[in-house]
Amino acid sequence: MTAVTLDAVSGASGVSKGGLLHHFPNKNTLLEALFDSLLERLDGAIEEAMRADPLPHGRFTRGYLRACLALRDQPQETRDWAQVTMVLLSEPHLRQRWRDWVRERSEEYVGTDSSADAAIVRLATDGIWLADLLGSHEMDESAREKLVDRLIELTQL
Repeated sequence: MTAVTLDAVSGASGVSKGGLLHHFPNKNTLLEALFDSLLERLDGAIEEAMRADPLPHGRFTRGYLRACLALRDQPQETRDWAQVTMVLLSEPHLRQRWRDWVRERSEEYVGTDSSADAAIVRLATDGIWLADLLGSHEMDESAREKLVDRLIELTQL
């Protein structure tokens, strides 16, 4: 967790280090609050995508796909997720919270999103999302649209 410093967060947020420490007594508390906020926003984006989707089968998975891939167009959200993702690799408590979030959604949508194809789409989404965060796989927009279209097709099988 040493990669994220209070000074870096202070600078990125425009809040003084003292102001951060007033509300968040340590870096762990701050990162947990950021993680909670990101999960709430991700849940909101997924729910919004699901409301616009008339097909129940695979709706959560399509919402997850759309919400995660839309992050690429939100620079601040992308930076926040990039920081939290790096911390997830080294912080067991936050990793467990992410696993809990995934498990809870899996249980909630077991009736509509438990197929092997839906799991493939969610795992592919995670890979695309990570590639977007890292800037590791350049893909032109046409190829990306075809990939997303194919993933959406898998959720409808």
